[in-house]
Amino acid sequence: MSKNVLLIFTRNPELGKTKTRLAKTVGDEIALEIYKFLLERTRDVSSKVSADKAVYYSVKIRKNDIWDENIYQKHQQIGEDLGVRMLNAFKHGFDAGYEKVMIIGSDLYDLSAEIIENAFVALDKNDAVLGPAKDGGYYLLGMNALQEKVFKGKEWGTETVQKETLKDLKDKKVFLLKELNDVDVFEDIHGHPAFQKFLK
Repeated sequence: MSKNVLLIFTRNPELGKTKTRLAKTVGDEIALEIYKFLLERTRDVSSKVSADKAVYYSVKIRKNDIWDENIYQKHQQIGEDLGVRMLNAFKHGFDAGYEKVMIIGSDLYDLSAEIIENAFVALDKNDAVLGPAKDGGYYLLGMNALQEKVFKGKEWGTETVQKETLKDLKDKKVFLLKELNDVDVFEDIHGHPAFQKFLK
């Protein structure tokens, strides 16, 4: 067992239920294809990270999917909103004996294994690490002790999340990663070379 664990939050890829804001422009089928593409990208990137890894499913745990059970622990997200679900996942990680717990989503093409590895290293000298997303949220959050308040009192999915999270951590030493763009709306993929094959 590693002392570090990487949590990956995913949505079960179902037609009409994933990337709904993007689907308004490209349609449900293309939105689903793009999300599956992002899931595979997240798997390929995370599999290179030298930490234990756990996938947290939004709806139900799937067997025989893209996440190899020899590499990824599989869990169900538990809680009413995203904050509670993340809090429960972090608690689970620390309760299992991990010293550093980090979470990423599954809708970020530009995330690399190197960024994640550097984030784990940053936790040697910092209390928390945050990867700011361009939309005002974050694409990565890591800590070496549970900071419960960052998961409470947020309007999840809005541009205030990053700012409010940093406010909660103002007494802590926080390492900020470079800003990246996650994929939520058409503008996030328009002009990005990796997505052109979906937009023909």
